Amino acid sequence: MDIVTGAFGYIGSYIARELLSRGIRVRTITTHYQRKHPLSETIEAFPYSFDNPRDLVSALRGAEVLYNTYWIRFPWKGNTYEEAIRNTKLLFDCAKAAGIKKIVHISVSNASLESALPYYNGKAQQEEILKETSIPYSIIRPTLVFGMGDILVNNIAWLMRRFPIFPVFDGGRYRLQPVFVEDLARMAVDSANESSVGCFDSAGPEILAFKDLLQIMVESLGIKSRLVWLPSKLGILLGRSIGLATGDILLTTNELRGLMDEYLISKEPPRGHYLFSKWLRDNKDEIGRQYASELSRHYS
Repeated sequence: MDIVTGAFGYIGSYIARELLSRGIRVRTITTHYQRKHPLSETIEAFPYSFDNPRDLVSALRGAEVLYNTYWIRFPWKGNTYEEAIRNTKLLFDCAKAAGIKKIVHISVSNASLESALPYYNGKAQQEEILKETSIPYSIIRPTLVFGMGDILVNNIAWLMRRFPIFPVFDGGRYRLQPVFVEDLARMAVDSANESSVGCFDSAGPEILAFKDLLQIMVESLGIKSRLVWLPSKLGILLGRSIGLATGDILLTTNELRGLMDEYLISKEPPRGHYLFSKWLRDNKDEIGRQYASELSRHYS
């Protein structure tokens, strides 16, 4: 049996399915342990119980590997990066107490303690905490993760389907390297069988300028939306306005800065295989049909 944190979420659900397909029993620790989900009839679910370490140890006990996806996209209603870092340390300490033999940790490309962006800095702090536990580990650093159930690409397509223009911030020449979520899940499960510890990137085979990625979406989805250049500051204001209309947070300043500074690109050879452009063509009728709310998914 293995444990996946957040198996009713996006990346966690794909890791759980990959494990199940290999005949491995799965348990999850999640914020939404009572939520109905396609996997809820198959997977035993427990709450994070950060306020009760004894219960957390009990939920972890009996498993071989812990696949950790725990993190927050942005601070919200008392949920802070600082709290998420403290919770991460508690989770790893409880995993050690429960006898977990290996931790596979999902980080992010270009995580760095020197980064001024709190998301990437916090992810690097998670990595350091893991290294200090003395539990064998694999750290996987994905770039932009795409696939059915994702939020960013889906909501870009949703906006494109509804508005005649779509903003491209500051020319859109900055690059990113999308990786397919099933490729990431496969890498995560494969890494659990390796005896050595290590850290590696999970990136796809295509490196695309953001404006080219958007143009591929327009063409692949058969959308008539026209790409229009906007200064990044104006784009953030526009994103906030759309967020108010949808009751969600569409894009943060830090996320845009990470995109424009090319944090979502790898310096390593690509390990993913499925092309973003092919995935768009294969799923063109489904992508962006419904809005995916970050707040509803994680905080409702």
